[in-house]
Amino acid sequence: MKSERPQLKPFESSGPAADAFQAFFDMVDAPAALCDLSLTVLTANSPFEVLAGRKDLVGRALAECLGASSISAPEEERPVDLEVTLKSGQQVTLTVSRRGQTVAVVARRLSPMLDSLAAAGRALIEQARVESQLLEIGRNVAGSTGEEELVATVARGVKGLFPGRTFVVRIVDPRTCALTSLYAEGRLRDGPRDVFHLRRSMVEKTNLETGHLPQDKVVVSTGELPLVFLGSVRGIAAPLVASGQLVGAINVEYPAGLTADVVADERILIQLANQVAVAVRNAKLIDELTFVRKYLEELLENANALIVVTNREGKVVVFNRALTRLAGWTKAEVLGRDLNELVAPSMRLMLMRVLSDALVGQAQAAFETVLLTKDGREARVTMASSAVVSQSGDIEGVIAIGQDLSRMRDLERRVVQAEKLASLGQLAASVVHEINNPMTAVATYADALLSRASTSLTADPNDVSKYRKIVENTDRVLRFTRDLVSYARPAQDTPEEVDLNATIERAIGFCEHVLHKHGITLERAFGEVPRFLAVRQNLVQVFVNLITNACHATPPGGRISVTTRAHDGQAVIELRDSGAGIPDDVKQRIFEPFFTTKPDGKGTGLGLSIVQGIVENHGGRITVDSTPGAGSTFAITLPMVHAV
Repeated sequence: MKSERPQLKPFESSGPAADAFQAFFDMVDAPAALCDLSLTVLTANSPFEVLAGRKDLVGRALAECLGASSISAPEEERPVDLEVTLKSGQQVTLTVSRRGQTVAVVARRLSPMLDSLAAAGRALIEQARVESQLLEIGRNVAGSTGEEELVATVARGVKGLFPGRTFVVRIVDPRTCALTSLYAEGRLRDGPRDVFHLRRSMVEKTNLETGHLPQDKVVVSTGELPLVFLGSVRGIAAPLVASGQLVGAINVEYPAGLTADVVADERILIQLANQVAVAVRNAKLIDELTFVRKYLEELLENANALIVVTNREGKVVVFNRALTRLAGWTKAEVLGRDLNELVAPSMRLMLMRVLSDALVGQAQAAFETVLLTKDGREARVTMASSAVVSQSGDIEGVIAIGQDLSRMRDLERRVVQAEKLASLGQLAASVVHEINNPMTAVATYADALLSRASTSLTADPNDVSKYRKIVENTDRVLRFTRDLVSYARPAQDTPEEVDLNATIERAIGFCEHVLHKHGITLERAFGEVPRFLAVRQNLVQVFVNLITNACHATPPGGRISVTTRAHDGQAVIELRDSGAGIPDDVKQRIFEPFFTTKPDGKGTGLGLSIVQGIVENHGGRITVDSTPGAGSTFAITLPMVHAV
């Protein structure tokens, strides 16, 4: 902040003494002037202007300014006192001293009238300086956009209003009195920074309501305030009060040797505090509004729903992340465009009607439309619309919130497919029953023929071999159909002690036709695994699904290996294949329901999600390790819980 001190002319700034005497002029109360060796005035303070009775002193001879006789410059470093009679008839003593090319003149023994005029002049100048600085501070704090900027502005203002003092500006949360900002000019004493000591007179002058303030944070007293800076001998403090609430405080303290008018300083500090308090409240409101706005923006952006907002002209102003993922458009490509351009042509008339209804306050509970994606696809969505209303009650736009129907439609299609598979399973069970009856008869007669031929001495050995093959294959068919019905039957959730290796063998038996069809060799490396509690049929389903998937992923002539072992109370099963491996982006989703890389009709995407559910229901864990081009390994760990 600029002070109202007399300014040097351009030619006067060349001498080094000018700056030194300027500080002197600010401190001295007596009339003083600065001259060159010819005693031409270079600058003068306000009391000297009062003494001379004019303001246009710079550039004039000292004797002319005072209306006195000729005055001579003294020798260097030898000040002299001169008795001078002013043109007004008053007698004054001028102390004239010389330093280099500069002469300083100080007047003494003023008359009471001139002394009063000088004091009044100084008071007016000081008042004008303070009012100017307060006005400047008010403009600056009003333009602050945040608390940090505000505190820095206030600190600069306090430093200008109270030069030479130490001070601290503290801002608090009005609800909790918790300290939020602090700026100190000086070395603070040790102790808590969030305790405020205030004089009762200051509290009353600022209309601070103290009833709700925490007593451990705000202490109101009538005596001297505790000092907060080292080296201070006295201090004043003013609370920052807005709408009766404490939002901070400013402490100003005086170091030893500094003389000041404390009463005047308190008056100035209260004026400053009143201006700053309003600015602090506004800054906090701006910060809160900014936080709420950012929070709402993040909420809209990251919501697990499709959200679009348009203005009254139908231009898109909000297009959240879920929509960008679905449509493939970036925000830069969408914001500002007409919403009608983003929907299928057949839906535009209906959308215009919905937007028009919303702009007159008629919300639409649910409507379906089709979005055009960036890659040319169409995405069917369902939306609900309502008006965006401003604080004044005006409708500023339309917001629509919805969800993608493509996943729901896909889910419905897959459920229908699953129901078809269930029906086929029931049909297969009936077919198995019809096969079992004739196969049982075949097996019975074949066994009888084999027994008769085996005991006959005249039987042809080739016939005996043929009968034996018939019996073996009919038994195999019957065993397979029996196991197939058992596998297809809903599993009971009651655990029983199972032999893990035997369970895996049973699953391999179900998959023999798949292994044969794909020309896959399956290798076993079974270790010693104690029996443990599990749902047998569920485990069979796990291994059937894994082996089948491995066959589909492995080219003809490939290999699949199954290993088992016991480790730290857990059964460990690893199934490796020599297939093409799984890409990283697919590997992250293989356990999602209905996710499949197989073409339509070749898979439901439920196999691995069912496998994961069964394993986790047993308290186990399934992981996959795969490198594209190097095959995949599925690892299952199951706790070996034993019957009590």
